[in-house]
Amino acid sequence: MTNTRNEIKAQIIRAGFTMQEVCDRLHDDYGWSDSVSNFSNKLARNSLRYREVIELADVLGYDIIWQKRRER
Repeated sequence: MTNTRNEIKAQIIRAGFTMQEVCDRLHDDYGWSDSVSNFSNKLARNSLRYREVIELADVLGYDIIWQKRRER
């Protein structure tokens, strides 16, 4: 299983942002704390809520898409 924290950090980098830039955008757009340490702690504890994942994807320019798995 993929480490969620590392996967999210990789997506942030792929989108061309720093952690601080993401925190600033989440703060401005959704009222999150602008503290990088608070965000990092959420990632380390795997305590992001689904709504927060949707908001994070939005500021990174992504959509979350549910797709049915192919039959094996």
